[in-house]
Amino acid sequence: MAERREARWDMAWEAPTRRDKRGGHYAPYIPDELLTRPVVISAELARTAAKVETAVRGLTEAPGTTGLDSLGRFLLRSEAIASSRIEGLQVSAQQVAFAELATTEDAPVTSFSENARLVANNIVTLRQAAGELAACEAIEPKNICDLHRALLPHHPQQGLRDKQNWIGGSDWHPLDADFVPPPPNDVPALIQDLTSYLSGAVHAPLIQAALVHAQFETIHPFADGNGRVGRALIHTVLTRRGLTRAAVLPVSLVLLTRSEEYVRGLTAYRHLGPSGGPEATTALETWLATFLQAVAIAVEQAQQFVVRLVELRQLWTDRYLTHRTDNGATRQPRADAAAMRLLPLLPEVPVTTPYSVQRLLAVSAPAARTALEELTAAGILSRRTVDRGTHAYLARDVFDLLTLTERRLASTRWDTRESAPRRPAPARPQGR
Repeated sequence: MAERREARWDMAWEAPTRRDKRGGHYAPYIPDELLTRPVVISAELARTAAKVETAVRGLTEAPGTTGLDSLGRFLLRSEAIASSRIEGLQVSAQQVAFAELATTEDAPVTSFSENARLVANNIVTLRQAAGELAACEAIEPKNICDLHRALLPHHPQQGLRDKQNWIGGSDWHPLDADFVPPPPNDVPALIQDLTSYLSGAVHAPLIQAALVHAQFETIHPFADGNGRVGRALIHTVLTRRGLTRAAVLPVSLVLLTRSEEYVRGLTAYRHLGPSGGPEATTALETWLATFLQAVAIAVEQAQQFVVRLVELRQLWTDRYLTHRTDNGATRQPRADAAAMRLLPLLPEVPVTTPYSVQRLLAVSAPAARTALEELTAAGILSRRTVDRGTHAYLARDVFDLLTLTERRLASTRWDTRESAPRRPAPARPQGR
């Protein structure tokens, strides 16, 4: 049974103020284990869950989403940049793309900041969450710790925490905290239960994703980085259960924009009293309704991304064909021409080099260079000199779309013309 356990905090004589020095009683919260917790939901909420699940599955089958690998990488980059911005890492999408490029190029590419490198690392880690963890036959606590280590490789406290933590209040004691997670001695067993539940399929996919996320945030098993890991676990469940293949729903960003509803939902989830009782059922439904609404909004936003990407690709194609006609071309390019094959990949790789194109398209160096120069002449790409005379080619339309997407997801009405961003977001691109 979920409970608040009474504990004692000793005075901290080294604290800077009298208020911070004080000791006293506090009550860490110990949740029900997931494997044994009865989950009872109303028929109405069950219908909502089924409807939203159908919408998620439909996203990958919508017309115009044949380039789902590009779409998935696009959404993944958008989520990682915005999530990192929430964590205080200020970085542009363009710098992140250069940092990603540096991981695959032989020539050194250093046109990015350390923050961009960290965000690029988060992209790799989120891909890992949707890939390796999703493919595991059974997820173990070690896998969650590995995920945390990949997200925060230089953090001094790796592994499950061995000290009490808390949310809100003083930095010196938990007496005034908004929420106090379980004591450290309870964390290993709770994480073992969570990973066992995550490995199975006891409940419908969206119900499982909601419970995994809320339980993880309740346990708060690490000294730092719990938010990033908790967000990654949502994608792990969705991919593991087959709801998303290549696309990554921006559900965690929707939850963070609707932060008041999100906190209320998590607070309700942390019920007291017998599992399966009326209070527990009401608490669970409050959280599940919050999560399902966020997923439904995320699907709507992802559908808009699909439309904008399709429009952008068509714009590029028209621009390229017009350029060829204006320069005397008498025939349409073949569908397998390098430039035509590269166009739909630009949302996935908005910064490229001849070497990148050689690798992506399996073409010769001259063919790769010719394709990039043709698209540059058509106004689709712009050339930029990076280290040691290396030229990179940028699809600036993609960066503008990433910026506008991030701004929309930071608006409570999903439109910055109606509601200004309520959390850190980049400035609107010039002329947009």
